[in-house]
Order: sequence, then C-alpha cells, then structure tokens
Amino acid sequence: QVQLVESGGGLVQAGGSTRLSCAASGSISSINAMGWFRQAPGKQRELVATITSGGTTDYTNSVKGRFTISRDNAKNTVYLQMTSLKPEDTAVYYCAALLKRWDSWGQGTQVTVSS
Repeated sequence: QVQLVESGGGLVQAGGSTRLSCAASGSISSINAMGWFRQAPGKQRELVATITSGGTTDYTNSVKGRFTISRDNAKNTVYLQMTSLKPEDTAVYYCAALLKRWDSWGQGTQVTVSS
C-alpha cells in the first residue's frame, strides 16, 4: 500500500507559477508511475502529467510547455512545476500512484488562478 501527501498550491495570479509536491510512503517499490490529475468544478477528473519509474514523462496537451513533472527518489517525492498559469488551470490537483491501476491517491490540493 502507498500513502501520498500533497502540498503546495493556493492562489496564484494568471501568468504566475507554483509548485506542487507529493510525498510517497509505504510500498514505494511497487509504484510503476506517478501522476498528477486535476478536477475543476463541474468537470471530470483529468490526467495532467505522468512520470514512470524509468523517468519517462508525458503531459496532456493543454499543459505541454508550461508544466513539468519531476521526482526526487531520495525524498520519495514527485513535483509538478506549473508556469504560465491560466484561469482554466484552476482545479483541485491530486497526485496518484500507479501500481496495477491508479490505486493510491493524495487528498488533493486546490490551485486557484486569478485573472
């Protein structure tokens, strides 16, 4: 079992930047990939970025060139650096761990981008 704790986020002005962190504990060796999802009010949860155990990253088109997912293996932490933020990036952001499925989830952290 994997436990995830997120931090970061808050209120950011459009065009600004912020960084989210996700600290993992538990069965770290079972994790095949980590991901960041987001859910805006009235919308479905969407996958924003992923990073595999081998370090391969992928992004949804709307954040390519603006968001960067990275990890610090020594700290068992995954980050989401978000730049050039837009009001449409406003959402609750969740980190998740892929074992056989997206099995483990963080509690979510709110990111609000003001125009």
